Amino acid sequence: MAINLTDQDQLTLRVAAWGAVSLMSAAGAAGSAHKTATEGSIALTSATGPIGHVIAKAPKGIKYGKTVADLADQVLPALTASMTLLKQQDPAEADNFRATVIVALEAAARIHQGQPSPTLTDMARKITEALDAA
Repeated sequence: MAINLTDQDQLTLRVAAWGAVSLMSAAGAAGSAHKTATEGSIALTSATGPIGHVIAKAPKGIKYGKTVADLADQVLPALTASMTLLKQQDPAEADNFRATVIVALEAAARIHQGQPSPTLTDMARKITEALDAA
């Protein structure tokens, strides 16, 4: 099945994927935000297939707000909208998008020695719930 994404659809996918990494970075331990973002970004730019082509670049000109709550207000609905859109067009690409975001979450959490913090774990749970809400 072919996937047909408008410019707005592509922006939604980028906001969702890159925003998820930003949420993980914001929830990470002090001093590790850059490493968290770097690991998550590497995961996103390593995606393949049509989704990989779309999310290879971070969204430009997006203002996420000043707080983590502002960021979550944009990103969590974008994750759900992305999954809904992709499930309608190509369920395999929906699975690819979900797997890519989950790998980015795991990569972002990996930089912490031992267990990720409760804050990071909770943010990963919220992101996963948004992906699965579609």
